[in-house]
Amino acid sequence: MLTPEQIEQLAAELQHSEATRTPVEHFSKRFPAMTIDDGYRISRAWVARQLAQGRQVIGHKIGLTSRAMQLSSQIDEPDYGTLLDSMRFTATPGQVLEIPTARFIAPRVEVELAFVLKKSLKGPDVSVEQVLDATEYVTPAIEIIDARIEQFDRHTRAMRKVFDTISDNAANAGIVVGAGRADARAIDRPWVGAILRQNGVVEETGLAAGVQGDPAIGIAWLANKLAPWGESLQAGHIVLAGSFTRPVAAKVGDVFDADYGPLGTLTFKFV
Repeated sequence: MLTPEQIEQLAAELQHSEATRTPVEHFSKRFPAMTIDDGYRISRAWVARQLAQGRQVIGHKIGLTSRAMQLSSQIDEPDYGTLLDSMRFTATPGQVLEIPTARFIAPRVEVELAFVLKKSLKGPDVSVEQVLDATEYVTPAIEIIDARIEQFDRHTRAMRKVFDTISDNAANAGIVVGAGRADARAIDRPWVGAILRQNGVVEETGLAAGVQGDPAIGIAWLANKLAPWGESLQAGHIVLAGSFTRPVAAKVGDVFDADYGPLGTLTFKFV
């Protein structure tokens, strides 16, 4: 387990990385005995620094929801991070939302569903039925992930470990919302699908069933995972349920179109 001083040191490095757009080396390489709890402690220390600068928490994200991603990360459950108001981009139907590429280091795009809550959810025994009761609506969302801790080691090219990803706020850096809204019970959640186009070319397609069979399962899981930390999901917060496509790299000039069928489309451009 890392010391409180080491936790603060690494959180400061993440903050500096974000400010300078310069990725840092793997924490797990420098501290091979670090644990998953250490990763979450670093992430929380980083969030505390963000809040001290005036930012506000608007929700959470769930990552590593597919079995394939968990196996590749050598973990047997998802991970999670915190959404801040500075990360939110809202699209307008019929218009192309512009996203400043300079805000990120190596942005990638993922297709998700977001649950917007009307009631709080506090573990440890939250069920899917309670999630549905607490949800005001479900809406399409794009997560922009980034790598403040470099994805591949600059010397060995080794992939970063799950401890690094968790420390790095589960790689979250942005969220795009602004499409249609649906009642969580009225739609067939596993069969919600999306087509992701990049510069007019279909890059990914997927169904929300790829997120643990039903994206609502992850919301209950997260509420229960936050309970030992004395935390809960709050009314008004957005919760990203997890990606059901692979991440697609973005660069300046790229135009993305995420078509969710009856739930609408999110169109945005990296500028």
